[in-house]
Amino acid sequence: MQGSKLYVGNLKYSVTNEQLEELFKDHGEVKNVNIIPNKGFGFVEMGSAGEAEKVKEEFDGKEFEGRTLRIDEARPPKPRFSKDSDRQY
Repeated sequence: MQGSKLYVGNLKYSVTNEQLEELFKDHGEVKNVNIIPNKGFGFVEMGSAGEAEKVKEEFDGKEFEGRTLRIDEARPPKPRFSKDSDRQY
């Protein structure tokens, strides 16, 4: 794993940043948690790539709050284009 930021998907909409931090903190330093409201996913930044790999190995496919977690390395966002031009935003 290259980076320390993880995509965490298939979350219940009621899951909070604090719950994810609590879940992952025993596997390393949790630097930042950002759940995207009403989307069922979020991002967790761990202290190192090694810690992120441990979290992925431990929790990908495991049940949390009645849902099976999907955890992967976060990818950079794709460039967005406006409808009226070829300019990137």
